[in-house]
Amino acid sequence: MRIFDQLESQVRSYVRHFPTVFQKATGSYLYDEQGKEFIDFFAGAGTLNYGHNNPMVNEALIEYIKNDGIVHGLDKATSAKKKFLETFYSTILEPRHMEYKIQFSGPTGTNAVETALKLVRMVKGRSNIISFTNAFHGLTMGAMAVTGNAFYRDEAFINRSNVTFMPYDGYFGDEVDTSAYLRKFLEDKSSGVDLPAAIILETVQAEGGVNVASDEWLKRIEQICRDFDILLIVDDIQVGNGRTGTFFSFEPSGINPDIITLSKSIGGGLPLALVLIKPELDQWRPGEHTGTFRGNNLAFVASTELFSYWENDNLSEVVRYKENVLRSGLEEIAQKYPSIEARIRGKGLIYGFHIPSHGFCHEVSAEAFERGLLIELAGAKDDVLKFLPPLVIEEELLQQGLKIIDDTIGFLLDQKKAMIRGEVVCS
Repeated sequence: MRIFDQLESQVRSYVRHFPTVFQKATGSYLYDEQGKEFIDFFAGAGTLNYGHNNPMVNEALIEYIKNDGIVHGLDKATSAKKKFLETFYSTILEPRHMEYKIQFSGPTGTNAVETALKLVRMVKGRSNIISFTNAFHGLTMGAMAVTGNAFYRDEAFINRSNVTFMPYDGYFGDEVDTSAYLRKFLEDKSSGVDLPAAIILETVQAEGGVNVASDEWLKRIEQICRDFDILLIVDDIQVGNGRTGTFFSFEPSGINPDIITLSKSIGGGLPLALVLIKPELDQWRPGEHTGTFRGNNLAFVASTELFSYWENDNLSEVVRYKENVLRSGLEEIAQKYPSIEARIRGKGLIYGFHIPSHGFCHEVSAEAFERGLLIELAGAKDDVLKFLPPLVIEEELLQQGLKIIDDTIGFLLDQKKAMIRGEVVCS
């Protein structure tokens, strides 16, 4: 690991959590240079819903490169983009009766959010944006302004003047309807909250601690948008692409966002981001919002192959089945170790295991890594273990990963008890 300490910036993050040099990966496994095997409950922070080195993707990419397919094309028309657009429309949009124009922003999620924010302000002629507590939308300047976590925000490099934060669903507990709270602020001409161009939200706040909005709350937020002439942006970057069981996370609620941002798994592991825009909002002049890597032809090839997962409901049914396996496993662990006071929340194959004891989740993640499992943390206090396995993970492997978490928590608790007694525990 010395070369990374010597040459790579201090900003590096995941290499600190998972301190080994990874060499190869397949499906739901990673392997380091020593050949050690790791189960992946991290999935590239939600980028690898379809697994590492998906065979369909690899075969298509090899064939495309062998035939000298266009790799870099700016926003020129290419065969790869043509096939992507046709397949995305016929497989994803048309069956859901959705009409959107597709804009390719720069290749990351934060680029898609920046694009959406710029567009809604231009269309509405208003600068204010409403975001929510615990939101995470990216770390470029505009996206960071609508991100709630104080760890990423600093007065020296953030513009707070055109963003208003409101409480997310459940922020005050079940007894307070935060949509009514928001409506009150908008109705009161002396509230100090300027009428926003848009409201931006995640249906499941992944980085924020795996906070799940109810369908009823989402519907009420949408109605507020309609009543006050506000545009609704749904950030589906991490929890779209089937993560919650449906391709778009908001489908069960029946809401109809004005703009949707997608990235991460849409590229099949390759950089790609897009913004879905209601046709009447597509008011850009040619070249008004641009970028050198707006549209990645290799990602178009990969993504087009992966749309085959959505030609029927099989993957959705698989995710729902595995959700029951995951939730049941977590409930058993919580019941087995009542002293940790764990709380479980999630949807589909994104689940949070909240352990309030300060620093305990860090210990679990580190020890689980030593035992061959990658799992990251979430929440403002890093007090949530975030379960984010590939959607295609085998049930047996899912169970195996849960057992590692079970054994890890048991070992750490025994270790703490032994330290109190002045004993030593070996793993």
